Amino acid sequence: MLILLPPSEGKTAAVRGNPLALDDLRLPVLNPARAKVIDALVELCTTRPDEAVDILGVPKTQPELVTLNAGLLDAPAARADRVYTGVLYDALSPATLSPAAKRRATGRVMVTSSVFGLVGLADRIPAYRLSGDTTLPGVGGIQAHWRSHLGAGLTEALGDGLLVDLRSGTYAAFWRPDEVSARTATVRVLHEHNGQRKVVSHFNKATKGRLVRALLESGANPRTPAKLADTFRDLGWTVEVGAPTNKGTQLDVVVAEI
Repeated sequence: MLILLPPSEGKTAAVRGNPLALDDLRLPVLNPARAKVIDALVELCTTRPDEAVDILGVPKTQPELVTLNAGLLDAPAARADRVYTGVLYDALSPATLSPAAKRRATGRVMVTSSVFGLVGLADRIPAYRLSGDTTLPGVGGIQAHWRSHLGAGLTEALGDGLLVDLRSGTYAAFWRPDEVSARTATVRVLHEHNGQRKVVSHFNKATKGRLVRALLESGANPRTPAKLADTFRDLGWTVEVGAPTNKGTQLDVVVAEI
């Protein structure tokens, strides 16, 4: 089983530690594509910082984010599960997983990244600022860049298991699971109130974090979207299964409380 998460826009920079070592990351097949993004990002932020503010969508009040990117190769790196922060990662709380669940998370969970393509939770990376919908000079559109490179990495990481795709729309465009759609489950969280259902962004992220945490702690390893739905039901969630599509089978997790 491979669980794909979106990154967080906010990141916690390490204050000490060794710098990035690409050869130590999972999926070295992605390293040439990673290096191309890193080199272009560092060059932009080092030589044209004012232009970088506009290209990267950096708030005028946070010029330090450009400086962060300029020092990407020399900055301290930390585990990805400490760098990525925000609602989903707070709910997942990797640091408080049981030892067995931590081992499962290391092997089964990967984060989609504009800079690195995919990283495991134990991969050591620096904090950065690069959104998935950016057009980066020297690289082009980040989504298109990774669409042409992620296939080999994902095939290696997935093997013959189930893909649990929790990416948001921006990062789902990095790669489409056409060839493995029959064993791909996407998850949507719906809040039901007074007979009406809607997606609430903040709660959607928190619930996805809780779902992944519960799945890792359970030790379950479902092989199909239907079995994953059964697993979530066994864990106390209300789940409805949609029809298979070329994007996978959508599981709607229906919750009544925010």
